[in-house]
Amino acid sequence: MIQSEKELKVLYKISQSVSARQHNISELLHDVLQIMETDMGALRGTLSLRKPGTDILNIEASSGLSDSEIRRGQYKLGEGITGRVAQSGKTEFVPDINESADFLNRTKARDGTKTAFICVPIIHHKQVIGTMSIDLPSVTDEELKGYCLFLEHVAQILASAVSTIREEIEERNALESENEMLRRQLGDRYSIDNMVGNCNSMRMIYEQIVQVANSAATVLVRGESGTGKELIARAIHFNSPRKNNAFISVNCAALPENLIESELFGHEKGAFTGAQQQRKGRFELANGGTIFLDEIGDISPSVQVRLLRVLQEKSFERVGGNETITVNVRVVAATSRNLEKGMEDDTFREDLYYRLNVFPILLPPLRERKSDIMLLADHFLQKYGEMYAKDMKRISTSAINMMMAYHWPGNVRELENCLERAVLTSSDGVIHGFNMPPSLQTSDETHTNLLPENGANLRQMVEAYEREILIDALKKHRGNAAAVARYLQTTQRIINYRIKNLGVEPKNYK
Repeated sequence: MIQSEKELKVLYKISQSVSARQHNISELLHDVLQIMETDMGALRGTLSLRKPGTDILNIEASSGLSDSEIRRGQYKLGEGITGRVAQSGKTEFVPDINESADFLNRTKARDGTKTAFICVPIIHHKQVIGTMSIDLPSVTDEELKGYCLFLEHVAQILASAVSTIREEIEERNALESENEMLRRQLGDRYSIDNMVGNCNSMRMIYEQIVQVANSAATVLVRGESGTGKELIARAIHFNSPRKNNAFISVNCAALPENLIESELFGHEKGAFTGAQQQRKGRFELANGGTIFLDEIGDISPSVQVRLLRVLQEKSFERVGGNETITVNVRVVAATSRNLEKGMEDDTFREDLYYRLNVFPILLPPLRERKSDIMLLADHFLQKYGEMYAKDMKRISTSAINMMMAYHWPGNVRELENCLERAVLTSSDGVIHGFNMPPSLQTSDETHTNLLPENGANLRQMVEAYEREILIDALKKHRGNAAAVARYLQTTQRIINYRIKNLGVEPKNYK
């Protein structure tokens, strides 16, 4: 067989390897070097890649080198023949490495036998991304030049494949770094130190989170809607050894009864109409992490049976399947329902209740933690001020009185919605009483209790709002009436008149 035919067969083999190893750079390079060794008679070969953003070349794959020899094979641009080829982008060869001062033998793999050495650049988009080198037994100068040309063709085939694979690796590394950063941010966000609330009942809940987080115990979080049950579940997860694994949240009340089993446990292809492919359930996706089952009191008796088995055995079968799947999942459940009454009415299984109620945490409604209202309000003021790029300064006295007098049936969620609305409607960086929703504007705060039964007293309503605006301006300018007049774009005489007429004392706001 003539040399050109042999080379064509080798190039064809390498092309096939490139197609087969599209997503594994190490295996691709190793295959190419093996082909060079078996088909072209190379004694050993190395593929070195330039580390992105550096002047360092590391051996990415090799043939005929040990692990320790590979670790020693690191070069800087311009260093030795390999570094010089990477710097210049031009092929170099040495007929006998023993007689070359430029050959560094950094891997210490050569034993003094007469050996030829060829190094070619791997160039992509006019940039050297690596080098490819081989050792050959003693050959003539003419044969050596032929090998150089052939190796350059191999490098051209590899250049695009190596660059594509490197880009995929860099993208994957970037995504992993981003995920790690987001995971750290979530950990900080759900750290107990960053949770808002300082009343006795909340401090006790923080202690309970610390007590249970490091265990695998099932937790049942109870409380009215809007009290922050999912926040507690996330705090348990992100303060536990499982924090780097998945946190899967499932709202059981939002899932139709005929789909909840498939959502929780997955299904096999053809298990029911529309099941066109196999699908993993939430328990499977949460393996190694935590699953949060919100509104657990709303699930049907049939699902309760399957859920009981998962809690007991840590195993289940997908809908329509026979294979038993075992998972390591921490379960945190939550409910706003009275589960004890559900057991009396036979709508909730007693054995499931005791399986879930291993470590109960009871969240108090907002009306029972009045001392936390302003802490939460300030937190939401800052949050939505940043979100909507508004310089929010403070909450007015009248708005504070409204929040403290209100009974908050929607709990913390309602307070958050209320503050978001107030930030959006505020025009001066202050939350006034009139920025609050109508449900908060009680008769005591708006003075509507003084209005006659046959209609609204406009004068009294206007005075109430005028008084609020005036007090806010006096607070802002430390009781300085002249500054208040300039701020409200009126005269000091009018301001002094309104102060006297409304019974406001500027000295109280200095």
